[in-house]
Amino acid sequence: MSDSLKPGMKFEFDFKIPESKTVPYIYPESEEFQLMPKVFSTGFMIGLIEWACVRFVNGHIDWPREQSVGIDVRLNHTAATPPGLTVNVKGELTEVDGRKLTFSIVAHDGIDLISEGTHQRFIVDAERFIARVEKKASPV
Repeated sequence: MSDSLKPGMKFEFDFKIPESKTVPYIYPESEEFQLMPKVFSTGFMIGLIEWACVRFVNGHIDWPREQSVGIDVRLNHTAATPPGLTVNVKGELTEVDGRKLTFSIVAHDGIDLISEGTHQRFIVDAERFIARVEKKASPV
């Protein structure tokens, strides 16, 4: 991990919302979700915010040998976003505590503020992380 990650660093990430990122697509097995309107889902929104943070972090670590994993999400979702609008995620790295990174996040769809809050990521050695996951997945 590089020491270039410093509190106060900012980034932005834009993503045009396709229909495939709306509520009916998050769990196609869910009858309840199938009956909901086609608006950007909270689950996909969290994924987009994680992606924005990952892209930022990757410029400061030995990616892909090092990677970051999400460890905490504290975000609201305050407005519906239909497909076709572009969501802009603005992030600021507010704290670096060893390998733990804390971000302040604001997301806007060009019309409404759709989310704000915090997200934390932890930098891991990808090979060791994958080995632990594979061990956990193997039968005892």
